[in-house]
Amino acid sequence: MPSISLSYWRTTRHDALDEIEAAHAAVGGGGPGRRYATQQINQAYTVLLSSQFQGFCRDLHSEAVDHVCRQAAAAGADARLDLLRIRLTAARKLDTQNPSPGNLGSEFGFFDFKLCDAVQRLDPANAQRNKVLNKLNDWRNAIAHQDFDARKLDGRATVTLAMVRGWRRTCDDLATNIDAVVGARLGIILAANPW
Repeated sequence: MPSISLSYWRTTRHDALDEIEAAHAAVGGGGPGRRYATQQINQAYTVLLSSQFQGFCRDLHSEAVDHVCRQAAAAGADARLDLLRIRLTAARKLDTQNPSPGNLGSEFGFFDFKLCDAVQRLDPANAQRNKVLNKLNDWRNAIAHQDFDARKLDGRATVTLAMVRGWRRTCDDLATNIDAVVGARLGIILAANPW
């Protein structure tokens, strides 16, 4: 069973991404060919995808923190519960920075494991997916800051729908795998499956 965060990713967050796909089709049509207005939609889709994935990661982190805090409360640590929650979410990079593998590792490191290593052990293809996630973040930053450095963007100046769709598949796979390893880690910490 997936976490609440993964269920939300697969429904509400996917719906938002599907809406921009529909807008792309409405403006650009369904067939191949160069359509200049779609570049703006591709850029918007890139930023939206990155933000939705960041939201999933932040939600999953908060959900994990909630499970740990509930366990602490059940063990009689009520007076320290707020302090624990504050400590586990203080200066959370997912609140202000991109959902990069490094930032994800830093956030979930509070649960005393290396997220990226665990995700890669689960599926070796995740090593390449992490590289693709970094590329999505490079494009997100280029678009958001209007700084299209060709060295960071593989010599490209435009983003295509195919690129965004590939990043979306990568985010889907990573979300599923991150959810699984965080759930497994919490199962060890809490001696019970959290979701």
